[in-house]
Amino acid sequence: MYTEDDLRQAVASGAISADAAEALRQSVRTAHPTPSVDEENFRLVNSFNDIFVTIAAVLLLVAMAGIGQAFTPRLDGPPPFSGMLIAAAAWGMAEYFTRQRRMALPSIVLLLAFVGGVFEALLGFIVMAMGDDSTNERVAVTLVALAALVTAGAAWMHWRRFMVPITIAAGTAAVAGTVVALIVAAIGPNNIEPEQALIPLVFIAGVSVFAFAMRWDMTDRERQTRRSDVAFWLHLLAAPMIAHPLFHWLGVTEGDSIGMGAAFGVLLVYLAMGLVALAVDRRALLVSALAYVLFALGSLFERFGAVELNVALTALVIGSALLTLSAFWTPIRMSVVRGLPTNLQSRLPVTALLAA
Repeated sequence: MYTEDDLRQAVASGAISADAAEALRQSVRTAHPTPSVDEENFRLVNSFNDIFVTIAAVLLLVAMAGIGQAFTPRLDGPPPFSGMLIAAAAWGMAEYFTRQRRMALPSIVLLLAFVGGVFEALLGFIVMAMGDDSTNERVAVTLVALAALVTAGAAWMHWRRFMVPITIAAGTAAVAGTVVALIVAAIGPNNIEPEQALIPLVFIAGVSVFAFAMRWDMTDRERQTRRSDVAFWLHLLAAPMIAHPLFHWLGVTEGDSIGMGAAFGVLLVYLAMGLVALAVDRRALLVSALAYVLFALGSLFERFGAVELNVALTALVIGSALLTLSAFWTPIRMSVVRGLPTNLQSRLPVTALLAA
């Protein structure tokens, strides 16, 4: 199977002409009823060898974690030397499996291991430096923010070297964590209630990440470059950061059965998120909010007396709706986008129907 990256490299190397590549793309568009831009294609596994290499890499990373822990003094925190060895091993394996072999799944795992290892090492050294002194929580939170910022810098170095699309999302998550931690440190950890500060901060961070993802999306409206893959992972990061606060404010995260008003509120919010997902041609918002909608709809059926069938009815309604949306995604999206202002349409991802 040839990906868009392979096609671009073939053009760059002179193996085929740009006209031939475009003719091939047009042939694929004609052969498929759904435009490829609407499929949100991203490469994860090329062959079973990707899975084989990933398993081997994970085993090696687990070994590095165990060796590092053996050399780490006992402390209440992450072992720093484990993080260092994990990050070093992940970078070393990426030099071959990412930079030379360009294997997608191992590259994602190695990137996450590298970023996680750097953050684990920094947190471990912070705990070692502070020792038993846990009185100054503001200093501790500030140091955690600094660790997150350094982790973001490490992610940027990894991006410059290997250009793995998920790297930008990992670095953005670290930056968001830095900002939130600095605000918490400025206010004072003891003065913060999660509902009053942390939840709104997460929501604001999620909206900011979504806007950042749209900036990447708008630079590749036909989704033919790596920038679209970067946007995909950013949307995947932003979606739960937006969805969780919204449904928390509606009372869904309390764990108990919610009232009819809240249940209908959840459905309305999910409908609004669906319209946004259709407009920007990204399904991440719908997937991230799915658990909350299932819970709310189940509570709604239970209120109407369908206690024994509430799970089955909920699955039937949501499953049917999502399958219908998937089958008719392109024409439904065309209707949604054509109702938007023209200047906004010109910035959204295009499809064959929208371009016609």
